Amino acid sequence: MTNPINLVIVTGMSGAGKTVAIQSFEDMGYFTIDNMPPALVPKFMELVSQSEENDKVALVVDMRSRLFFKELNSILDDLDKNQNIQFKILFLDATDGELVARYKETRRSHPLAAAGRVMDGIKLERELLAPLKSMSQNVVDTTELTPRQLRRTIAEQFSSENDAAPFRIEVMSFGFKYGLPLDADLVFDVRFLPNPYYIPELRNHTGLDQEVVSYVMSHDESENFYRHLLALINPILPGYQKEGKSVLTIAIGCTGGQHRSVAFAHRLAEELKKGWTVNESHRDKDRRKETVNRS
Repeated sequence: MTNPINLVIVTGMSGAGKTVAIQSFEDMGYFTIDNMPPALVPKFMELVSQSEENDKVALVVDMRSRLFFKELNSILDDLDKNQNIQFKILFLDATDGELVARYKETRRSHPLAAAGRVMDGIKLERELLAPLKSMSQNVVDTTELTPRQLRRTIAEQFSSENDAAPFRIEVMSFGFKYGLPLDADLVFDVRFLPNPYYIPELRNHTGLDQEVVSYVMSHDESENFYRHLLALINPILPGYQKEGKSVLTIAIGCTGGQHRSVAFAHRLAEELKKGWTVNESHRDKDRRKETVNRS
């Protein structure tokens, strides 16, 4: 590997947000591993250096690996001497009161508390992690941060424009008779429009066929709805992007997902492609045909 490996070691107080942090690095294109024993870091980085695929790595090393933690200082020294690795330590912290509140909310036990109080585990962990905190290039206090704000903070500190996960819009059609899409963010219902299913010559076609599109869009209520749909969607897209959402799924449904919803989803996707990255899919477009053929 010609380019140096960018390694981020994510550590800090238990309950301070390391899970959110490692997910953020994954969204930025890092190869991530949670709860990496420090003793395995050198061998793992050796394997990464032999690969051409991963030049950005983020590892969570925390007190769940306390049996190995005493070896971390010497490991960090070795990493610092390796010219093929550029590494930083991200240390996440929070006030004792906030950490206690988070443990009470999740009803989990502190990894160092054993059978004792949560505060006992927090106090011991602070003592053990103090030297590592002083070595960290990036210390983030998550006391007042929501998960979304923490993601944004990490992106600001560690990502470039090339690292940031691109904002993508998924436009899909579906049939209500087959159930709502579980991953849909916005759902629109076009079952109020005239149904091409009841036109014999259109029944076996789909909303991607021009004759169906012409029929669906020939009605005043169709054009009126489409104009209002665009007027609703266009202003809110920048807001979703600004808030760090990587994928926005817009689902348009009709009864069977073959005619009206397909026509509308395709038209909407084509319009949004003028300014955004858009993927188009039609979940149930051919389902009725497949059912008929099987029977």
